[in-house]
Amino acid sequence: MTRTVWRLALLAALSALVAAFAIACGGDGAATDADDDATAMSGAAALAEPANKAALAGLKGDIIADGSSTVYPITAAAAEEFRRYAKDVRGSVGIAGTGGGFKKFCAGETDISNASRPISTSEVTACADKKIEFIELPVAYDGLAVVVSPRNTFVSCLTTAELKKIWEPEAQGKITNWKQVRDSFPDRPLKLFGPGTDSGTFDFFTQAINGKEKASRGDFQASEDDNVLVQGVTGDEAALGYFGYAYYVENPGKLKLVGVDKGDGTCRTPSVANIADQTYQPLARPLLIYVKKTATTRPEVMAVLTVMLSKSFSPAIQTAEVGYVPLSDKLYEAATKRLTGGTVGTLWPKGTEIGATLDRYLQ
Repeated sequence: MTRTVWRLALLAALSALVAAFAIACGGDGAATDADDDATAMSGAAALAEPANKAALAGLKGDIIADGSSTVYPITAAAAEEFRRYAKDVRGSVGIAGTGGGFKKFCAGETDISNASRPISTSEVTACADKKIEFIELPVAYDGLAVVVSPRNTFVSCLTTAELKKIWEPEAQGKITNWKQVRDSFPDRPLKLFGPGTDSGTFDFFTQAINGKEKASRGDFQASEDDNVLVQGVTGDEAALGYFGYAYYVENPGKLKLVGVDKGDGTCRTPSVANIADQTYQPLARPLLIYVKKTATTRPEVMAVLTVMLSKSFSPAIQTAEVGYVPLSDKLYEAATKRLTGGTVGTLWPKGTEIGATLDRYLQ
């Protein structure tokens, strides 16, 4: 994602936000200066003059987020660019993985938890035990990319059955050569790269391919940092890996997509179009963020979240440079309603559901 795209999108979103911003920040001491300046602002032209930017410049505080490395670019870019206008708001965004992020979130250590899968039933219990109420917000769609090195000339498509044969727990120490996957493949060592066990991508992939969350062979190179996985696959023509589609898009020429045949004879590679229309199955999924309800009383947190859920911000997600797919206008409106209404809890009572859509947020 180019920095220019993020800035243009964020500027548009902030401009549209300012009229409502004065109301949202009213009554909080940290926003006193912002409230005074905001009363003189008018609609979308609010940031046109430098003096009007004082509304955002008056904000102060720290916003701490952690979790999914897949969702990280969205949250980090919003925080970074928001701070250009609100310099006294310090944002920290980590990549502990979805599971690692929820551990911190349910311990009260973070304000926002980035998640590449819905919160699990055990994580809901962990938050409840610490009396952490949360608001669940969808932010985009994503797909998982199965990748090899561009120097790999022998594989272009794998069936879900072949992926299961490679990644299931029973494959550990046994399926170690490409020829064991398919007779027509060469006699080459099979080197595997994938997300760590705290990753939501790991959880989603194992459920989608192996039929059970966290059911996987353990003899592969694992990392919570997708950039490490990119480097590993790029450097070995016999390597195979998987991670969020956005990281494939961000590394043009370094990786080769492997199509996935779910068993119907059609091989599909992820794209913005087939992730959006849910035809890239079973590896298309929603991306979410979870915000601590008590954090939404802070104007700096609400301001950043409002930007992330704005229609003006969504073009930054769907540009050619990025592999995320934005939500529909109705879904952004529904997510904003959950945020402003303080609607707590999850709409995924069983956790991850393969092939599920976000229509539940419209009901």
